[in-house]
Parts: sequence; structure tokens; C-alpha cells
Amino acid sequence: MEQSRQKKIAAINDLTGFGRCALAVSIPVISHLKVQCCPVPTSILSNHVGYQEYFFDDYTKKLPAYFAMWEKLDLKFDGIMSGFLGSSAQIALVEKFVGQFSKEGTIVIVDPVMGDHGKIAETYTEEMCCGMRRLVSLADIITPNLTEACKLTDTPYREKGWKKTELFAMAEKLRGMGPEKIVITGIPQGKFIANYMYQEKEEPVLFRTYREGTERCGTGDLFASIIAADAVNGVSFVESVKKASLFVKKCIIRSMEMGVEQKNGVCFEEILHLLKC
Repeated sequence: MEQSRQKKIAAINDLTGFGRCALAVSIPVISHLKVQCCPVPTSILSNHVGYQEYFFDDYTKKLPAYFAMWEKLDLKFDGIMSGFLGSSAQIALVEKFVGQFSKEGTIVIVDPVMGDHGKIAETYTEEMCCGMRRLVSLADIITPNLTEACKLTDTPYREKGWKKTELFAMAEKLRGMGPEKIVITGIPQGKFIANYMYQEKEEPVLFRTYREGTERCGTGDLFASIIAADAVNGVSFVESVKKASLFVKKCIIRSMEMGVEQKNGVCFEEILHLLKC
């Protein structure tokens, strides 16, 4: 099947109608960065689970047929990106997808969405944690937050006081699992929030920005989408992480200015034109 030369990313995540997260963020952001975003919906939600009620439709059993049709059409992707996965079965299906569609030159980006603030999500079993370690081993780039990096490496979590030597040791453990490029996100440092970038044969970089407002839903999806699109576009890893960090910060500031409800994420649409390829 003849395909265009435009870059393509298969984005594996849930599709949530309201709340600005997951594919609802990845599709417009990746598209804006001039990459075709090909969604793989793991589930359908009316709104994210931060609301008291929501409609939910699990798409797990339908994914094999979805993947089989893409394989039949001989589709090829420059990038494969995964976000939140809700079960061991979904993690296993994504592992299989990477095996099917990751060809020479395909960049695999895994955002191991497992928890935050030192706590793993209640729905995340130890079996799922083991599955995520396997999936991380297939990735070229991973974007864990501090909690997830600690869980993946069996490192005791603490909120503050991380030294560069400790972050380096944790990044080395993650590198030993497989990925070539690692960014540990959301590291609290007083008035700052930091991201620690590690890539083999390069000097690690700790990039800090002033903390703005409160945490918001979907910022991790926004960050990972920029990293993924930049990766297939050939943008340097350090430049991409800095760009993503600063853009997320601008979106948070703009959302506060507009009085956007915290659980409705960040209004990236207002300033998407400022995000450069």
C-alpha cells in the first residue's frame, strides 16, 4: 500500500471526550507539529475519572482486530507512543503491537503512567508494574515522573532532596532496562520543578523552571506528545524536553488567567500557535 512521506505516529491511549487528556491532547498537538497522529483507542470515556461519574467502554478485546487490519494494510510508522494502560492485557497488547510495527528507524516512546506523589494508582497491580517494565525495555525514549522512575527501579521514593548523583544512578538503572533516552519529570526543588535528562554518551542535564499554579490533568500527555513528535522530526532530545517543559508552563499560566477549572486540564488550544516545530 502506497503511503505519503509525511511522518506518522501511532498513539496508543484512551479517548476521553471531556477533560483534555490522553488522545484528546495528543491528536491536535502532534498534528500541529506536522506529524500525522494515528490513534489507537484503548478505551472510550465520556470524561476522565477525576469526575464523580463517567461513561467507560473498554476497547481491549477489539484491539487485536484493529491491529490486524493495520498489519494487513502494511502500515508503517515513524513513531509508536503509549500512554495510560488500564490492565495487564492492554500492556501485553502494546508489547505485541511494538513487535509488529516497530521497524528499522521506528522510535518507540513510552510514558509509563503508573502514579504520582509517591503513590502507585490503586488499580495498578504488581503484575501490571512488571508488564510496564517489559514495555519500557522495548522503548527508545521514556518519560516517567519521579514516582514512576522510583517504582520501575525499586528506588525508595521521597518528595524532596534529590541529588544529581541519585538521579543519575536511577537513570542508569532505567537505561539498563533498554531505553536510550530518559527524562524523569516533575522533580520538586523548592520554588522550581525540574526534569532530569539522560542519554547515553551525553552529559545529563537538569532543567528547572519556576513552579506555576497547581497540577492539572493532561499535562503529562501534552509533554509526552511534544517529545514524541520532536523525536520523529529529528529535534535534539534536550531541546525537545526544554521546549515541552516551557510550553506546559505557559499553558498552565494561560489556564489560570482564563479561570479554567483545574480538572479540565490546560487550555493549550489558546496558545498552540506558539509551539514551534
